[in-house]
Amino acid sequence: MSWPVIANYLAANWLELAGAATAAVGIWLTTLRLLICWPVVLVSIFIYMDVFFRAGLYSDALLQVFFVVFTLYGWWHWWRGVREEGEVRVVRLAPASMIVALVLGFAGTFVLGTLAKRVHATLPYLDAMLMSFSLVASWWQARKNIVNWWLWIAVDIVYVGEYIYKALWPTAILYGVVFVPLAVYGLREWRRAPVET
Repeated sequence: MSWPVIANYLAANWLELAGAATAAVGIWLTTLRLLICWPVVLVSIFIYMDVFFRAGLYSDALLQVFFVVFTLYGWWHWWRGVREEGEVRVVRLAPASMIVALVLGFAGTFVLGTLAKRVHATLPYLDAMLMSFSLVASWWQARKNIVNWWLWIAVDIVYVGEYIYKALWPTAILYGVVFVPLAVYGLREWRRAPVET
């Protein structure tokens, strides 16, 4: 590949690349349970909101709006835990709560998919499923539930295929090469972390 081709690619995709970089740093900081993860993730959310809208992935673009809310909540919830306990402690999720959240994820898939289809979104039901279960994983992450990492692993693997299909190569690489391994790392690290009692 020649330098002009690389320069043209970087110029054409700088926003997506910036979103990928800030998202990777934000998720890495999350695996370490550091409060600074939340503002970094917030920056990546706003960048990806624009990237996904331009790509016609309207459910993903809308998902970023929900991510803003969950990120602000997570930031506050984690900060409160640090203030009270001196560190971010993880929480084990009750089986009944897990079942309710997964049922809501499936219900959200059909509701959001139907809406996305009406506005001619690309891959409406797949995109809606990923959005719905990303919301579940984000809620679990904000609530410090360890199981969030298992769901992120599954969701991120499916996202890789969607982004390859949409030719969002930096994002597909980000999810496959960075997010999935980080989710595995996060699961391992959170299993070692102190558990809230």
